[in-house]
Amino acid sequence: MGEKENKKKQIPLRLSEKLFQELSAWAEDDFRSVNGQIEYLLTECVRQRKKNGKYVSEHLDEPPEMDFLKESSDTV
Repeated sequence: MGEKENKKKQIPLRLSEKLFQELSAWAEDDFRSVNGQIEYLLTECVRQRKKNGKYVSEHLDEPPEMDFLKESSDTV
């Protein structure tokens, strides 16, 4: 593979503090950096989409049901 193929695109990403904490803990459990965990999760989602020919969720625009999201919205 050439150098161009291995180059990664850098993008700014804004996350809520609670989501970052959740991802950080998950990354630590999997012995990855937070960046590595996010890249892994996105890669798996793309792989799943290619495999099934559809998105993981049919309701992609709806926020997922997660406890940590409810906690942060309750304080707003």
